[in-house]
Parts: sequence; C-alpha cells; structure tokens
Amino acid sequence: MTTYSPEVRERLERDAKEIIGRYPKTRSALLPLLHLVQAEDGYVSDAGQEFCAEMLGLSKAEVVGVSTFYTMYKRKPAGEYHVGVCINALCAIMGGDQIWDELSEHVGVGNGDTTADGKVSLERIECNAACDFAPVMMVNWEFFDNQTPETAKRLVDDLRAGKEVTPTRGPGRLCSFKDASRVLAGLPDGQAGDGPSAAGPSLEGLKIAKANGWTAPKGASE
Repeated sequence: MTTYSPEVRERLERDAKEIIGRYPKTRSALLPLLHLVQAEDGYVSDAGQEFCAEMLGLSKAEVVGVSTFYTMYKRKPAGEYHVGVCINALCAIMGGDQIWDELSEHVGVGNGDTTADGKVSLERIECNAACDFAPVMMVNWEFFDNQTPETAKRLVDDLRAGKEVTPTRGPGRLCSFKDASRVLAGLPDGQAGDGPSAAGPSLEGLKIAKANGWTAPKGASE
C-alpha cells in the first residue's frame, strides 16, 4: 500500500485535526476529510482512505463504504479541470445530451475518464439546481450557464490550452480540482463572496408575483 511521506502526513494531520475539531463526534468529519485527501491526490486513494480511518477511529471498510457511495469522491485521478455536463431532464431537453455527445467525441474520453494530458476529465452529472440557466456545465463545481455544443468545446479547448476561463457566476478565478476539493473540505480560499450571483431568470418568478400582487398562502395554523 502506498503511504504518505512524513512531510505530507504532517500537513494532512494538521488540517485534519482542525476540521475534526469542528464536530462534536469525530466520525462526523468523514466527508470533509475525504475531500481533504482528494485535494492531496486528485482522488480518494487507498492511502487517503487509510488516513481517514486512522484519524477518525473508523474501520477502513466504513470509510470505503462512504467514499464509494458518493460520486463527488473519485476512484481514480481526475483531471486538473473536472468538467460536468448536466444530463438531467431540463438540461437534457435544452441541449445537454447533445452537448455531452459532441464534447465527449471532441476530447476523446467518456464518462469518468481523463484526457491523456491530465488536463480535463468528463462526467455526466445530475441536477445542479440551476435549471433556469439550462443547459448547464460545471468546471470544478463552478457554473457555466446557457451552454451550446460549440461553447462547451471551446471552453474545454481553452482549459487544455491554459487560457484564462471565467465562470458565469461566482469567483472570477477558476481553481484546480484539487484546490476545489480543499475548499469543500472546509478550508476556504477566500473567494466565496466574489463574483456575480444568480440573477436574471432566477428572479423572473418573483417579478411576476410582485406585478400580480401574488403572495404565498398562509399556513393552516395562522
């Protein structure tokens, strides 16, 4: 089994102890610790699972059971930019299925695979809760709204070429997959409040309600 070097182990333990200290029960820190080791390796490695088990007093089987249940934890190295194409109902009928087909053919990899240069991995993902901007893609969990096959292919080409790419919403700087995993572990990069938030289509329902004087029905107890 591959293990971490003493230097990496010391750094991971320091971060892990900070994360674990936020929870009344240590096992509650398993999900963020899995993100932490994914930030180190680019996926949840065998060494990462052993580390989580040891830090939390769990069996390795318990850790593996969780890490293999959630699709956000990768079983093999993800690309520097993990590109997710939403193929849930609304995105699919708005063009998500076509985007997936053309993008997968364009880069030459399928679901869960990574390009030979290690730059891009692809994933068919379920709803991103951004249906009002369908079809939607995500890169390292940042939104890219209202995509087409052409913009999707151009986006991936720019990522592989090292060009600066800006998400539709959120931070103006797109971080790597490992850095995104570190943020998800609960170790923020200071960008949470940066960039534009959802607007436009997200607010249309509220505008219509206000224009018509509609209000939410009162509860039965009021």
